[in-house]
Amino acid sequence: MAIPARALKTWAIRAAGSAVALALIFWFLPKEAILQGFTRLSLPLFLTVLAVFLLCHLATATKWWLLMDRAIPLATALRAHFAGLAANLCLPGAAGGDAVRAGLAHASLRDGPKVAAAAVGDRMIDLVGLACLTLWGLAVLGGQGANRALALAVSGFVFALAVAGLFLFPAIARSLWGRWPGLPAKALALRVADAFAALGRRPLLLLFTLVLSAAIQSVLIWLSVKLAEPVGVHVPLAAWFFAWPLAKIIATLPISLGGLGVRESSLAALLVPFGAGAPEVVASGLAWQGILYLAGALGAILLVASGGALRAAVPRTITEISE
Repeated sequence: MAIPARALKTWAIRAAGSAVALALIFWFLPKEAILQGFTRLSLPLFLTVLAVFLLCHLATATKWWLLMDRAIPLATALRAHFAGLAANLCLPGAAGGDAVRAGLAHASLRDGPKVAAAAVGDRMIDLVGLACLTLWGLAVLGGQGANRALALAVSGFVFALAVAGLFLFPAIARSLWGRWPGLPAKALALRVADAFAALGRRPLLLLFTLVLSAAIQSVLIWLSVKLAEPVGVHVPLAAWFFAWPLAKIIATLPISLGGLGVRESSLAALLVPFGAGAPEVVASGLAWQGILYLAGALGAILLVASGGALRAAVPRTITEISE
């Protein structure tokens, strides 16, 4: 299948964003210090981090599978998740890893609203988990008193806002399309609202997946620390919990390839005030990108070995999933 011109343009813009970010990093920071940081990493450590990273994504795929009410085989969910990981990092012009994952799930389930609700719910849960972790790190760094209380209050507000959005969306969607039936995608919106309502009737599942998401992200932070320490990054663990989730959220902006260049520069800017050296943070961040790209490549190999193809997994329009 030929890659559409618009998709190639999007990919080119993101590639340019990563190229600019990396060029600025190597322009302002000493290249020798960054390269020297790589030499301090051992192969056994790198491979161990990669193995634990893959186990974390097995747990992440299981979390998404639970949000779909185990409606597809777990093996299919794992295959779809790792194909999405590959698409996020390796596929020019893909609609994104979520679209690839949803496309493969829909091919098996044929229930677009359930797939869409699980995908959006999964993304909301991950973002809330990241926000709570970064605010927790900020609270610990702030010590006692008003700063900690403020960070904890904001964390609680973020959590409450996400929960409210999940529970209120079905009523809001029905109200909007009931009052203005001419709005587009009425059938899809109402079916997705029903799927969200079904999720909302299982609060224990939502709480469990939120705790699981926060636990997975905490392990990923710990892995980043283990990569960074040999390179020479020594900052309080709370600083990592503050900076790492925030840098990950920034890296999801559609201005780079899988966050390449953007994540490293953001993480360096956030950790330098706590005593980290920017070149060392960038070196450990680029090593982490290597982990991400290797995991994406393994996802692509898994999909091809099981008889699929990334381009075939991407739905051309949302109606292909909603039908």
